[in-house]
Amino acid sequence: MSFLDSIVGQLGGKDGLGGALSGGAVDGVTDLINQQGGVGGLVGKLTQGGLGDIAASWVGGGENKEIAPNQLSDILGSGPIAGFAEKLGIQPAQAAAILAMVLPLVINHLTPKGQVEDGPVEAGGLGDLLGGVLGGGGGLGGLLGGGAAGGLGDLLGGLLKK
Repeated sequence: MSFLDSIVGQLGGKDGLGGALSGGAVDGVTDLINQQGGVGGLVGKLTQGGLGDIAASWVGGGENKEIAPNQLSDILGSGPIAGFAEKLGIQPAQAAAILAMVLPLVINHLTPKGQVEDGPVEAGGLGDLLGGVLGGGGGLGGLLGGGAAGGLGDLLGGLLKK
């Protein structure tokens, strides 16, 4: 079973994932990153927690190393994960799994030149990014059944097609 299959299973299949990601996903990811001090703060926390090699792989181009949901929960703590889960109306374990899949893509997108910027992240830039896993046909969006997730879908679907 792939990592994605396990996430879809945890969220109750296609409809569960689409429903979970609709609505506050972009705001939730933006808030979570900003609560950590922006991209620089998040990368710094991961580095201090012993996951610097993973965080470094997310910055700029190249292949992103995976992070396990429990690793992310250990670094961020239960508060930020629970806040993200509440925005989406899902359980914290489900939220950690989604964040483990999405954060590498978001950080990669926010650091296209391989440089981490300090300061808050603007939600506007993430709206388009977080738009194809669940967006239109093809990629993960087609697999999971279409446009239920809005913004998050386009990002992930577009990135997974590459």
